[in-house]
Amino acid sequence: MSAGPIENIVIFRALQLGDMLCAVPALRALRHAYPHAHIALVGLPWATSFVNRYAPLLDELIVFPGAVGFPEQEETDAHLPAFLRALRERRFDLAIQLHGSGGVANDIVEGMGARLNAGFLELDEATREGVFIPWPDELPEPARYTALMQRLGIDAHALDLEIPLTDTDKREYDALVDTYAIDLDKLVLVHPGAQLPSRRWPVERFGEVARALSNAGCRVAVTGSASEAPLTVRVTGDAGAHAIDLAGRTSLGALAALVAKARLIVCNDTGLSHVAAAMRTPSVVIASGSDTRRWAPLDHARHRVLADWPACRPCAFRTCPHGHECALNISVQAVLDAAFAQLRSTVREETLLHARD
Repeated sequence: MSAGPIENIVIFRALQLGDMLCAVPALRALRHAYPHAHIALVGLPWATSFVNRYAPLLDELIVFPGAVGFPEQEETDAHLPAFLRALRERRFDLAIQLHGSGGVANDIVEGMGARLNAGFLELDEATREGVFIPWPDELPEPARYTALMQRLGIDAHALDLEIPLTDTDKREYDALVDTYAIDLDKLVLVHPGAQLPSRRWPVERFGEVARALSNAGCRVAVTGSASEAPLTVRVTGDAGAHAIDLAGRTSLGALAALVAKARLIVCNDTGLSHVAAAMRTPSVVIASGSDTRRWAPLDHARHRVLADWPACRPCAFRTCPHGHECALNISVQAVLDAAFAQLRSTVREETLLHARD
């Protein structure tokens, strides 16, 4: 790859939870290739918890201050010069652009002043010095980043996601189960939120699905962040007296532990979909607006993705300007059919496992 040892690595990926989970296979391969290197992540402020959880893979979080072209934070370059100057002083051996397709993200990485740069090039983007590959648009999200690892000479073929659980996670999970008397044999998690409104299936339809699942004997728990409480309250109310509203009551680890024990997850194409994939829990994912080639879970049997494809898709809008037909064209009945099919499949798997025992 390059003359000289690789002892100090910086990775740029200033994104949200689902995006970070999709990078875990690449991070795992990088750590295996450089077990003694110091690996720093340039990420969003929330990613302190991500770095702590993935301490075997990452050693440090460097908080990205934001820049024009990066909508996850305030879009300003005011703090960028000082930020890049501080990184250049650290003299990294390798800087890897895992943020996205290239362009301004590559400018950020080049500004870090590492001895070697690596990343992706947008269509028609000029060649850059270092190890850069064309953005592999045809690959699913985790495979894009392992493709770059392979170009760096790293063995990176495993694409499975993972969320390691701590003792604290397990204690929080046990407390949730006890507090809400959750019947794990019947547990179905319904997650009506998503960061972008354009990615949300209508909340009233989630309510109808939750009610039908409750009426069928499932123990429905509705999950979400504290800011998504208006959505979860609506769905929990529609689902009936036995439904549980867990908005804002679960850390990532406790939620992952709960997902691992659930019979089924019903959610939008958002971070929880990747949590379900990581914990190997069957799911039904209503994908509105997103590019399902890129974001759908890789196990198509365990995870059923429902999507409609009007001409405006894939969508880059925060709020849909076209009547949200990609969401409205997914019916409640289609989601229920997929949900009950997944539940029946789970029963068959459990029956086979018990028979083998």
